[in-house]
Amino acid sequence: MSRIVAIAGSPTHPSRTYGIVQYALQLLQQEGFQTDLISVRDFPAEDLVFGRYDSPALEPVKALIEKADGLIIATPIYKAAYTGVLKAFLDLLPQKALLGKVILPIATGGTIAHLLAIDYALKPVLSELGGRQLLGGVYAVDKQLQRLEDGSVRPDEEIEQRLKHSLSDFVTAVKSNQLASKELAQVN
Repeated sequence: MSRIVAIAGSPTHPSRTYGIVQYALQLLQQEGFQTDLISVRDFPAEDLVFGRYDSPALEPVKALIEKADGLIIATPIYKAAYTGVLKAFLDLLPQKALLGKVILPIATGGTIAHLLAIDYALKPVLSELGGRQLLGGVYAVDKQLQRLEDGSVRPDEEIEQRLKHSLSDFVTAVKSNQLASKELAQVN
């Protein structure tokens, strides 16, 4: 069974970013994927701020990421960039932690003006961590995500269609990557 790990980079909870990630994971679970959700806001602030690479809280997360076939990295966009708490978290990961992983970035923001933050702010950092299979991503404006009383999020029709299309591409890439890995293992 394929494993997908999502990393929610929102400093607040509940949030639209966390909600859209939960929604995406529900769709992937319906397709038979095993999923895990990591919220960076749950990590000890001292570990993030002081860059404690040896934090015991980080070990289970590193293990989840290592076992993952695909990753969803989600963040709200503040001032044309991903959140500081997500950056602090990513800085604690090993240098090539994302090597061999298919990655789907998801971002939310107050305005369409920050749409390119995925390409110009987030993707370079993910690439530096070894991410080579970076998909196009999904960007949603806050007004396209209705927050429900239980803290979950309901995307409007446009975002739901784009998210489903991106998840379809993500699933295809994950399966293709797994097949290539198996073929490579048989050759070696």
